[in-house]
Parts: sequence; C-alpha cells; structure tokens
Amino acid sequence: MWDYTEKVMEHFRNPRNIGHIENPDGVGEVGSLACGDALRLMFKLDDDGRIIDVKFQTFGCGSAIASSSALTEIIKGMTVEEAERVSNQDIAEFLGGLPEQKMHCSVMGREALEAAIASYRGEEPEGERKLSGEVTCVCFGVTEEVIERAIRDDGCHTVEAITNYTKAGGGCGGCVPAIENILDRVLGEEATKPEPAKRRKLTNIQKIQLIQETIDTEIRPQLQQDGGDLELVDVEGDRVIVSLLGACHDCPVSQFTLKDMVETKLHEHVSPDLVVVEETAHESLSG
Repeated sequence: MWDYTEKVMEHFRNPRNIGHIENPDGVGEVGSLACGDALRLMFKLDDDGRIIDVKFQTFGCGSAIASSSALTEIIKGMTVEEAERVSNQDIAEFLGGLPEQKMHCSVMGREALEAAIASYRGEEPEGERKLSGEVTCVCFGVTEEVIERAIRDDGCHTVEAITNYTKAGGGCGGCVPAIENILDRVLGEEATKPEPAKRRKLTNIQKIQLIQETIDTEIRPQLQQDGGDLELVDVEGDRVIVSLLGACHDCPVSQFTLKDMVETKLHEHVSPDLVVVEETAHESLSG
C-alpha cells in the first residue's frame, strides 16, 4: 500500500475541476490509455489574461487524479506566464508529497500544462503533444529527451528513479540498457561542466543593497505587469522579509510567487542561501 498524505487522499476522493470547457483557450493531452495513464487539461482566460477556468479529464490511478486536481487549483487565477513556471515538484509539494513511485503522475500534470500552453500560443496543433526525439521505452512511449530532462531537472540518477518519474523501464525492461547508457552520458556531461565562479562574500550592507537592486530591476517590473508589487521589509541573516502589495496581496497563489519567482531571482543574483518569507501581522505591528 502506498503511503499517501491526507491531502492526496482528499483530492483523490473529492477532485476539483473535473469536466470539459467549451471553446477553451488552451488544450493539452498527454499519455495514452495503452500506457495506463492519460490526461486532458484545458483552460479559459479572462479579459485580463488570467486563467478563469480550468478543467481536466484523466484515466489513471489515485495519484494521477490527485495530481491533476491539485494542478488545476494551483494555476487557477494565474497568468499563462505564471502557470508556465509551475513544476511537477510544485504539484507534489502542494499535495504534501507523493511516493517516489508515483512522481510520474505529477510529471504528467506538468507536461499536460506545457502542452495546453503550447496550443494556446499556436505552437502545436490543439490537443496534440508530439513525441520529441527518439523513443527509448516502447512500452510507455518515453523518448530520450524526456529521460534526459528527468536526469537534469528532477535529479534522477538511477534507472529506478527514472522509472518513477517517467515510467520508462517499467514494462518489459528491454530498454533498461539504453536508459543506463543515457544516464552515463548525461551524468558524464554534467560532471565535466566547469563549476560556476564562487561569489565573493558580501557584507550585510552589500547584501541588502543587492537584494533591493534585484527587487527593483528583476522582480518588481514583472509583478507590476499583473497589477502586483512587492516591498522589502527587512533582512535577518539569510531571511528576506517582504510585503506583497496590490494584486499580489492575499492572492491564493502568493506563496508560489514568493518561492518560484522572488526567491529564485534572489538565488540567481544574490545568494542561493536566501529564504524569502512574507511579513506577518505581528512583524508589521512590532515594526
């Protein structure tokens, strides 16, 4: 028996946003009934370019249903650009975690979202997601490109982990040697990459100045495009306290904005050790 969280069980027993949308703006289909899992995701945008409605139809296990339900809750109210940054790890974290053997369900959700966004932009025929690259696992139709992405993006460094995330190798097993070859090649390429230059140690004043500069030039303009804003409140060691303003204030997906956009930008431009938190009412009063 898989060890499921209560939130996974809740979204399995009471899935949100099942159904069909008439004349959707974006449609994505991934998987197949022959492979045991299939997902169809569709969304509709409002006049401001935000996802006003999202529905899914799926054939699969409880994890597939829960992951699809969670994904629709996460992206509802987002712009397409915000939804594009949602990862399979975000889906798993929203559910309080998934068993490793079921991570492919969250990956399927991410791929369906990517396909729906691609169809909205006219990059691919509506509802179609073509296989890109040479097929490695014939049983489940998994390509070499998908396996490489699991290695690089999801940290899958064993055949078992790749199977958990992509299902490749989970059928007849005939593709396992090919998966091992891909693993050896990609991990070899990663090992030979030059290490990034180490950042010089910043004084507290330099760190605060660089955080403020990054917020002003890299973060605030993106938030303001969607009617939101952000203000730096304080810096305590590696803890960056901010206040969300405008449309970002009380937004149901504000935590994803903090982690997936604000924190990521600060990691890139300042330090990977920074943790971004929203100002609490207590902190506001004490300030």
